[in-house]
Amino acid sequence: MSNFTDKIVVITGGSDGIGKALVAQFLALGAKVATCGRNENKLSLLATEFPSSNLFTAQVDVSKQDESEAFIKQVVDNWGRIDVLINNAGISMRALVSEVSVQTLQNVMDINFWGTVYCTKAALASIQQNKGVIVGVSSIAGYRGLPGRSGYSASKFALNGWLEALKTELYASGTHVMWVCPGFTTSNIRNAALDKNAKAQGESPMDEGAMMSSEDCATHIIHAIEKRSRSLVLTFTGKRTVFMNKYFPAWADKLVHHFFFKDGVLVK
Repeated sequence: MSNFTDKIVVITGGSDGIGKALVAQFLALGAKVATCGRNENKLSLLATEFPSSNLFTAQVDVSKQDESEAFIKQVVDNWGRIDVLINNAGISMRALVSEVSVQTLQNVMDINFWGTVYCTKAALASIQQNKGVIVGVSSIAGYRGLPGRSGYSASKFALNGWLEALKTELYASGTHVMWVCPGFTTSNIRNAALDKNAKAQGESPMDEGAMMSSEDCATHIIHAIEKRSRSLVLTFTGKRTVFMNKYFPAWADKLVHHFFFKDGVLVK
């Protein structure tokens, strides 16, 4: 593992799931970590679990441009720079296009896409100065549109395209841009997923026990950052889905439909 000692790592959405696992692992590697989230209680518990001067937490809604910019400014003011930015904050949804409210779609896009734009734009000058790394935590849904997750897929497709454009703009600059796409991973994202009326579902329709752990996912992400990989697709199912959708899209349509529907009803 490369030496992350005293590197300044910013992780959005660090109070749960993959984000929390990234916070724990980067702290263990000697980094100074700044993270944010919307839930003050979860952030307090995180600070209690990792009582270190190397951890800075802030209550931030990344869908708000002013809050995102203020958070990044705090980190630079406190620690002088940013070496790694991991745009991890995200939210999912579960509703058919025919039923979903526009508000649900807007909320998902505001957090998943615009939250990344706000934080990245605010941190870009510092990261470029240090030839650092910008990471977007995307999804298999950024390669393959998933039924019931139209807004989520749209936000991740947009995220991948925006980061690829930024990567190309910064080509040969020494600043690295990458996107990582976990497959189904154990986290709170499905419980917090929005329903058709932009309310949290409060339960997961998936078998969480059969998924990659957030800790394993975080380890893969850190290795990819170390190697400055272009992108990372995780899990066998995730890799297979991306491959099938690229080379056999009609077959992928059938298989994905069969996975998510039973007797014409969305069950996952």
